[in-house]
Amino acid sequence: MVGHVEWVQFGRVEHVPRPGEVVHARECFAEPAGGGAVAAVQLAALAGDAQLLTALGDDDLAKRSAARLRELGVRVCAASRKGQDTRSALTLIDDRGERTITTLGPRLQAVGADIGLPWAQLAEADAVYFTAGDLEALHAARAARVLVASPRAREALGRGVPLDAIILSADDSIERRELARAQGEAALVLMTEGERGGSYRGTNGESGRWAPAPVPGPPLDTYGCGDSFAAGLAFGLGAGMNVDDAISLAARCGAVCATGRGPYGRLLTLAGKAAQRAG
Repeated sequence: MVGHVEWVQFGRVEHVPRPGEVVHARECFAEPAGGGAVAAVQLAALAGDAQLLTALGDDDLAKRSAARLRELGVRVCAASRKGQDTRSALTLIDDRGERTITTLGPRLQAVGADIGLPWAQLAEADAVYFTAGDLEALHAARAARVLVASPRAREALGRGVPLDAIILSADDSIERRELARAQGEAALVLMTEGERGGSYRGTNGESGRWAPAPVPGPPLDTYGCGDSFAAGLAFGLGAGMNVDDAISLAARCGAVCATGRGPYGRLLTLAGKAAQRAG
């Protein structure tokens, strides 16, 4: 996993406040999250091990983020950005389970010039999922057997590095716009549609849709479902699955995530079962 981390404060509310309104959260908790962290934890649950290459600030949130991710089974390799704060975010989960996110501060990301990071080890990986980094970092990730990316890694995409797959939300206007620059580099483009499933198309002319996986329990919130889906797809392709089987696994990862408290409350494991994670 090459990507970003955010320290996220979660609050459960009846509804997202309207302009000028005050609402009270009935539950609050915090986790290191963001696309890089969530996908790394899901990869670790599936593979039994996962490595995250990222960048953090030199503040207390950096220490807390790294410690918590290690508790969740991730080997964290983080470049320290001296004098900078780790990015934080506020996420509100409403009674429908929908999440609304406000990020606070610039996103920190690993770059190829971070000589303390084990870039050469990526050549030994079956799969890498890439959400943030520069072009040099993406070149290092391309040495893996399978490379999957998010269009949010906009600084590195659209510059000629071939991808095995790129994944985005069909409802995200920013990701759709960024896809326009990078889709020619991807052998497979997947567009998730939440509870409607999603669609895919390949440069080989293959295309299709997938149905949503059954949600194994009452859904609690949608935070992390898309990142869990992407991690599941990267794992499946890296394990040699065909496209349909990898998508099926990815959809199950997203469905299980929806039934947990926050992004790590429940995760699909290598055994194909949902596991509870201590929060």
